[in-house]
Amino acid sequence: MKVTLDNANALDFAKGDGLLPALVQDLATGQIRMQGYMNLAALKQTLEGGLVTFYSRSKDRLWVKGESSNNVLKVASVHTDCDNDSILVLAQPVGPTCHLGTDSCFGDAKPSLAFLAELEAIQGQRLQDAPESSYTAKLAARGINKVAQKVGEEGVEVALAAVAESDEALLNESADLLYHLLLTLRVRGLGLKDVITVLESRH
Repeated sequence: MKVTLDNANALDFAKGDGLLPALVQDLATGQIRMQGYMNLAALKQTLEGGLVTFYSRSKDRLWVKGESSNNVLKVASVHTDCDNDSILVLAQPVGPTCHLGTDSCFGDAKPSLAFLAELEAIQGQRLQDAPESSYTAKLAARGINKVAQKVGEEGVEVALAAVAESDEALLNESADLLYHLLLTLRVRGLGLKDVITVLESRH
């Protein structure tokens, strides 16, 4: 169930003596960032303020994640499980989440497809910094026509590799195609999540 201010009271806080476990998942990558605990007040502040807020048992107060480090977790949506006794927050992290400086409190455990989101971020950084040595920045600077042309070339190479070359060659050509497709989307102001939205609407 999606949790809103209208139904937040329906969660079974009594089962956990006023506290429920709350997992925070990266909206873009699916990576679990951390777990904390929320009481009703923390949940409502999370929903109202748009920043993940926990109840700190050690401090005995509400605690906005990142309130001192600025590594906040911006709320996309909040959900509860079928028993209404645990919380899942989909969030957009700002900076690393763990106090040890890593993205996740669970180390480097993350879905393999999460790398695509990382790749999008890398491309974005390359375009922003535009170093002279960057192939990506140089190609994007030539405009959408050149970027799109590269997608066409890589698409043909994938097709040829699928018909007449080894699995390794097909995988390498597919990686090149995917890289340039992501770059094309970025140059147009779009991203992989927009493609996923279209795919979801079809199924």
